[in-house]
Amino acid sequence: MGTDTVRVRTADETAGRRREQRGWYVYDWACSVYSTSVLTVFLGPYLTSVAERAADGDGYVHPLGVPVRAGSFFAYSVSLSVVLAVVLMPLVGSAADRTGRKKPLLAAAAYTGAAATTGMFFLDGDRYLLGGALLVVANAAQSVGMMLYNSYLPQIAPPEERDAVSSRGWALGYAAGALVLVADLVLYSAHDSFGLSETAAVRVCLATAGLWWGAFTLVPLRRLRDRHARVEHSTAPGLRQLAATVRDMRRYPLTLAFLLAYLVYNDGIQTVISQASVYGSEELGLGQSTLIVAVLLVQVLAVACALAMGRLARTYGAQRTILGSLVAWTVTLAAGYFLPAGAPVFFFVLAAGIGLVLGGSQALSRSLFSHLVPPGKEAEYFSAYEMSDRGMSWLGPLLFGVTYQLTGSYRSAIVSLVAFFVLGFALLARVPVRRAIGEAGNPLPEKI
Repeated sequence: MGTDTVRVRTADETAGRRREQRGWYVYDWACSVYSTSVLTVFLGPYLTSVAERAADGDGYVHPLGVPVRAGSFFAYSVSLSVVLAVVLMPLVGSAADRTGRKKPLLAAAAYTGAAATTGMFFLDGDRYLLGGALLVVANAAQSVGMMLYNSYLPQIAPPEERDAVSSRGWALGYAAGALVLVADLVLYSAHDSFGLSETAAVRVCLATAGLWWGAFTLVPLRRLRDRHARVEHSTAPGLRQLAATVRDMRRYPLTLAFLLAYLVYNDGIQTVISQASVYGSEELGLGQSTLIVAVLLVQVLAVACALAMGRLARTYGAQRTILGSLVAWTVTLAAGYFLPAGAPVFFFVLAAGIGLVLGGSQALSRSLFSHLVPPGKEAEYFSAYEMSDRGMSWLGPLLFGVTYQLTGSYRSAIVSLVAFFVLGFALLARVPVRRAIGEAGNPLPEKI
C-alpha cells in the first residue's frame, strides 16, 4: 500500500471522526434544555406549588397513603427516578456493549424522555401525582440516554482529544440551555401579551423543552455509528446486571475508587442544580423571572468556563483542575447559606460562582473517567457513572428533602450538601490516576 493511499485513508478517518464528534455534540444541545428549563428552573417551583394546592391543612400530600410534606415532594420524586434508572441503566448498558447497537437504544431513551417532558403541558390544577410520574419517567429516560451518549466518548475521540471534546459537548449544551432560557424568559415575562396565564406559560416552557429534545436528537442519530461488540456480557436483569458490573469493576479497584469519588461530589453538584430554584423561590422569596435570569447567567458563564477549564486541564491535568473546582463549589455553597431573602443581586452572585465551576467540573470528570474504562465495556461502565449524573443522584435530593422535612428550613437543607464536596475532594485526591489508566489497559495521555 502506497504512502499516498495511507494518507488518504488517514485523512478520511479523521474527517469521519470529526463528523461523528460534531453529531455527538448535538445530543448535548438537544437534551440539556430539559436539564436547564425543566429540572433546574420551572419544574421544581411549579410542581411544589401544584403539590401545595393538593396538600391538606397541615401541608402534607399523601401519595400512596404516605404523608409527605408538599415542599419535599419534588426532591423525593427526583430520588425515586434513580430507582427506575438503577434498574434500567446496567441492563441497557450491557445490551449496548453486547450487541454494539447503541443508536436504537439511544433513540428509545431520548424519545421516551422527550414524550414525558412534552406531556408536562397537562400538569395543572392539583395533579401533583401526574407531575411526579412524568418527572420520574423523564429523569430515568434522560439518565439512560446520557449513559449511552457518554459511552461514545472513548470511541469517537483518542485519549489526547477527550478533555477538549468532552468540554465542547458540555459547552454546546449550556449554550442551548441559555438560548432557550432567553425565549422562556420572554414568554413567561410577557405571558399576558401572548394570551397566556402564568401557569399556562410555565406549562408551555416545559412542553417545548420536550419538543426541542426530540427534534435535535435526529442529528446525532444520523451521524453516530454503531460498532461491533468486542466482549461478551451477561443478560441478567437490571439489578443483577448492576451487581455483575460492580463485581467486574473490582478487577479495576482504582477505576472503582474514582467512580466512588465522582458519585459523592457529583451527587452534591446535581442536587444543587435540581434544588437551587426551590431554594430561591421558597427560602429567599425570589420570583420566577429572577430565577430564570440567574440560571441564564449560570448557562452563559458555564459555556466559557467549560472551555476554559478544558484548557487548564491541558496545563495542570484533569484531576488537579477538578480538585480546584471542588474547593470553589464548597466556598460557593457555604456562602449560599447566608444569602439574605428578597435580594436578587446576591443570588446572582451565587449563580455566577456556580457558573464558573459547573461545566468544567462535569466535562473533565466525564473525560477523565473515559480513560479508566476497559475497552469494550464503555456503555456498561458508563451506566454506573451516569447514576449520579444530570440530577439523577438519589442521596443528595433525599438528604435535602429529609433535612427540610425535619427542620422546615431550606437554608439547613442547602448547607447540608457541603459534605458531598468535602468528602468527594478527599476521595478523588487519593486516586493515582496514571496507574489507574494503565491498569484499565488504556494508553496514557501526555497530561492527566
